Amino acid sequence: MVATTPSSGPDPRTPARYPWHPPGARAAHLVLDRVPLPLAGAARIYTCGITPYDVTHLGHAATFVWSDLLASVARAVEVPTVTSRNVTDVDDVLTAAAVRTHRTTDDVAVTQEFLFDRDMRDLAVARPDAAPRARAHVVQVVQLADALLRLDRAYERAGTVFFRAPADLDRAGLSEEEALAAFDEFGDRADDGREAAWDVPLWKPSDDAQPAWPSPWGWGRPAWHVECAAMAMTVFGANVDVLVGGADLAFPHHAYQAAMVEAASGTTPFARRRMHVGTVHADGAKMAKSTGNLVLVRDLLADHEGAAVRLLLLDRDWRAPWDYDASALAAAEDRLARLRAAAGRSGADDGRDRVLAALLDDLDVPAAASVAEEVGGEGARTLLSVLRLSS
Repeated sequence: MVATTPSSGPDPRTPARYPWHPPGARAAHLVLDRVPLPLAGAARIYTCGITPYDVTHLGHAATFVWSDLLASVARAVEVPTVTSRNVTDVDDVLTAAAVRTHRTTDDVAVTQEFLFDRDMRDLAVARPDAAPRARAHVVQVVQLADALLRLDRAYERAGTVFFRAPADLDRAGLSEEEALAAFDEFGDRADDGREAAWDVPLWKPSDDAQPAWPSPWGWGRPAWHVECAAMAMTVFGANVDVLVGGADLAFPHHAYQAAMVEAASGTTPFARRRMHVGTVHADGAKMAKSTGNLVLVRDLLADHEGAAVRLLLLDRDWRAPWDYDASALAAAEDRLARLRAAAGRSGADDGRDRVLAALLDDLDVPAAASVAEEVGGEGARTLLSVLRLSS
């Protein structure tokens, strides 16, 4: 028998024949931190969120705005995203804030989380798909600590369970001296029975003034790194596509979070890529409560459009530390006005593709914005939409 070809109608092999083939679909060739990150299926993004004991400053906001942009870029090229941003509402600094203000930890946490959510809304940061809270995942912390004990990756001393730091612990490119300084900054060093200096607590006994839950090792509370490990595993399982946080979280927090998950799951790496957003400085020092140089998001929003503050945070290399001053915000307002004017012009046919190409190349917002200003039209409208700057 001789095969015949239909004399009319579309070729059944043509993709447009199939209704599930989206018009204009393109591969998501994302480069992140100068390394290709092919995205197929859903992009799973875990962002280390707030410890709700104080107000949101510009340094905090930078991390969450960049994480939001990452998800927005993925969606713009038709890659679904699943996002998670935790709330660390079990932490000794939160307990200390409650004692200092004569309030309960719940009261402090709920109030500060409300204020944070308000700031994020005004900066057009989308709500995450999952918002796990440490308080609701104590059982998972106990399960993870128990798993690490059974695998001989942890040990117990007088009610404290310690994680055995692996010999190849990722110190984020820091020298031993720098890593120890970071360790000290986050209160991870102590003479409390640990076998090695780099070991960290998973579970700590509580006194009467501290939150406490029952566990196989007595009443106590989870430590910081394991909280994030347990919450991430609960939402995503053994790994994520991108782990996002401020640059100061690279070590020790993200290093230990990843090491704990990898030790328990046997799967590596925990994160295909890590996105450590550059720190924000003011008056010559990293923005921090201890230095008293905070620029509060709420104060900026009192006098400036949220889109301008958002563009201030995005119109730069996401990795690089930078110094805030009022002139930078004025420049962001000028850039925003030019982009909106460009969006009202007729533009080049390839404007959208050129803007998306720049954003896919390591989230290069300055390059994408320059293209949008040049080509106008659909290119500028695409940038405003993806950067969530539309009026």
